[in-house]
Amino acid sequence: MAKTPSKPKTKGETPKKAPKLPPASEFATSFAEPQGQGGETHQTVQSGAPALTTAQGAPIADDQNSLKQGARGPTLLEDFHLREKIFHFDHERIPERVVHARGYGAHGFFELTDSLADITRADIFQRVGERTPAFVRFSTVAGSKGSADLVRDVRGFAVKLYTQEGNWDIVGNNIPVFFIQDAIKFPDLVHAAKPEPDRAFPQAQTAHDNFWDFISLTPESMHMIMWIMSDRTIPRSFRTMEGFGVHTFRLLDAEGRSTFVKFHWKPKLGLQSVVWNEAVKINGADPDFHRRDLWDAINAGDFPEWELGVQLFDDEFANSFDFDVLDATKIIPEEILPVRVIGRLVLDRVVDNFFAETEQVAFCTQNVPPGIDFSNDPLLAGRNFSYLDTQLKRLGSPNFTHIPINAPKCPVSNFQQDGHMAMRNPVGRANYEPNSWGAEIGGPREDPVRGFRSFAEATEGPKLRIRQESFADHYSQARQFFVSQTPIEQKHIGDALVFELSKVERVDIRARLVSHLMNIDPVLAQTVADGLALDLPEPAVAARPTIQDLPPSDALSIVKNGPPSLEGRKLGILLTDGSDAALFTALTKALDAQNAVFEVVAPKVGGVTLSDGTALAAKHKIDGGPSVLFDAVAVLPSAEGAALLAIDKPAKDFVSDAFAHCKFIGIGAASAPLFDKAGLTEELDEGCLPLGSAKDVDAFLAACGQVRHWPRELAVDLDAQPDA
Repeated sequence: MAKTPSKPKTKGETPKKAPKLPPASEFATSFAEPQGQGGETHQTVQSGAPALTTAQGAPIADDQNSLKQGARGPTLLEDFHLREKIFHFDHERIPERVVHARGYGAHGFFELTDSLADITRADIFQRVGERTPAFVRFSTVAGSKGSADLVRDVRGFAVKLYTQEGNWDIVGNNIPVFFIQDAIKFPDLVHAAKPEPDRAFPQAQTAHDNFWDFISLTPESMHMIMWIMSDRTIPRSFRTMEGFGVHTFRLLDAEGRSTFVKFHWKPKLGLQSVVWNEAVKINGADPDFHRRDLWDAINAGDFPEWELGVQLFDDEFANSFDFDVLDATKIIPEEILPVRVIGRLVLDRVVDNFFAETEQVAFCTQNVPPGIDFSNDPLLAGRNFSYLDTQLKRLGSPNFTHIPINAPKCPVSNFQQDGHMAMRNPVGRANYEPNSWGAEIGGPREDPVRGFRSFAEATEGPKLRIRQESFADHYSQARQFFVSQTPIEQKHIGDALVFELSKVERVDIRARLVSHLMNIDPVLAQTVADGLALDLPEPAVAARPTIQDLPPSDALSIVKNGPPSLEGRKLGILLTDGSDAALFTALTKALDAQNAVFEVVAPKVGGVTLSDGTALAAKHKIDGGPSVLFDAVAVLPSAEGAALLAIDKPAKDFVSDAFAHCKFIGIGAASAPLFDKAGLTEELDEGCLPLGSAKDVDAFLAACGQVRHWPRELAVDLDAQPDA
C-alpha cells in the first residue's frame, strides 16, 4: 500500500526521511528509454506495482500515445482509453435513458465450453469450465419507462461480463441488423421513432408519420424493416428470443493476429413470439408480462439459459463475401458461415433492488478486455464515442464505475481522481504518470505484455464524408429475410406493414414505402398496397439491383426454430366447482414432468372445490386471467360450471381469444355449452383436442409442444381470405 504524505514539520519534531527513489540507472531504464517506434516513453511495470488499468479494469499497454491512423495521421475515435481518460479529467471539478428506457435485468454467469485460446488472448475464452459473473439487461428501445412490455419494438439484449481483465459489455439487440449504417444518423432515427414533438404521442410505437417518412427516405433501413415487421419484435418472453452483437468485432491473439467475429446468443427454450392481436390484449391485461415471466422463472429455479455462439472468419472470407462485413444492416447467413457454440449464459439470481442494479447499470460498447477489438464499422465507432456521454447525463458523474453494479470485479488501478460522487481515490502522493516515485509510492504502471492493444491495421486514403460503395445494396438481404419465412410469418409481416402504414396520415409516405417493397418482393408490395387501397407504385430507384436468388436461410425463421417441447411454457387451466380432480392431477403431474408450469383460472380468485372435495386456490379470477397470458389452455369445467360460464362474457372471451390466437385448446367433457355460446362449436379443428380423462393428457401436451396451430389463422382472419 502506498505511504501517505508526511505532515508539515512543527517545532521540536524530528524531520522524516525523504522517500527512497530508484537508483539513477534504474530510473533511466524504466522511465526514459524509448520502448517502441517513434521514441515513445513508457513507464513499464516495476516489481510490486499493479498494472495500470482503465476504470473498467482492463490493463493498459500504452498510456503515452493516442491511437492514430499512421504515425502522423489523425487520432481515431475508437481510442476508448484516450476518451475515458480525458472524459474523467474533464469532470473532476465538480435521468431516464433516451432509448432502452424500459428494461429488466438479472444476474448470472457465463461458462466457457469451448476454448478460443488458439485465436484470442481474451482471458474469458481461455479455460473451459470457468464461470464469469454476468449481468443482463433486456429492454424495449422506443418507449419510456412507463410503457408496456409487449409493444412492437426491437429488444435490447445487453450483457455485462465481469472478466478477470476488465468488464466486457456486449451491447446487443434481439435482431442482428440495424436501421442505419453510420452513427451520424442515429439522432435522426430516434427522433423520428419517438413521439412526435408537437403532440407527444404515439408512445412506444412506430405507427406514425414521422417514423415512416424517415424510413421511406432511408433505403438502407429496408432490411431492418423486414425484421421489425416480423414477429421478432413481439417476443413471447425474454427467455425465447435470440441476442446478437450486431457488429463485426475482432479477436486478437498474443501476437496481434486478428480473426473477425460476430456474437450470437441462442435461447435454450427455442424461439417463440406472440401474435399482434394477442400482444395488444396482453399489454392491457399485464403490461409487465415480460418482467413477470423472467422474475417468476428465476425464482422458481427454472433458470433462463442461452448458448453463446460465434461466427469466425478471416480477411479472405470478408473480401469474398457478397456484402460488406462492416455494414451493420447486413448479416452473414448461418448456412454460409455456421455458428460455433463456445459457452452458455445462465441467469440464476434476480436483483436485490431494481434502481440500484437494473436502472443504474451502464453499458458501453467500448468496454472490451484485451484480446477483443473493434472493426471499422462506422456505426460501432459512433456508439463507442457516444456511450460515455450517455452515462454522464444519466448517472451524473464520471465515477459511474464506482456504483457496485458497474464496478469491475478485478483490480482497478489508475490516476483518475475526484469528481462528483467519487467513492474511491488513489492513495498516496503521486496522481500522475510518468513519475519517479518508485513502485511503493508511484502507483500503477503500463503493462505492455498484458495491456490492451489495438489491431495494427494498415489504412490509407483521404479524409472524406462518404458512404462505402460496398454498403450500397439495400434490398437483397431484405428479400432474403422475407423469402426465408414460412407462409404464416410472411403473412404477419404484410399484416404489420398494413397496420403501421394505416396509421400514417400522408398517402405519399405510404406509397413511397410500398415503392421500396417493390424491390424486395412484388407480392408483398401488392399485399400491402391492397391493404391500404393504394395503386401499386413504380419501384424505388435502387443504388444496386436486388439479387433475386439469394438462398433462403432457415435460421431466420421463428417457426422453424421453435421450442422442442412445452418446457418453460405456461398452461392456463380454467376450472369451476366440481371439476374432475383425477384429470387435474394427471394433467399437472405431466406438466411438471415436462418442466412446464400452469396457473388456475376460476370464476373467483378464492378458487374452486374439485370433484373429490379438494379445495384449490386460483391464480386468476377469470376476468383478470385472460387466455392471452398462456401458451395453451385447458377448459375443464364441471357440467354445472360450464352452464354458468356460458353466460359469462370474460369466459367466452377466454375461449374465443385462445381460438383466434391459434392456441392449442384442451376441451373438457362437460365444456360444450361454453364453446357453443362462444360461437366456436362449428369451428373446432385439429388444434382443439379432447381432454375428458387422464388418458387424453399425453396427446394434448404433445400437441401443445408445437405452440400454435397456425392453419387456423387462414380461416379466422379476413386478410387471409382470397376474395376479401
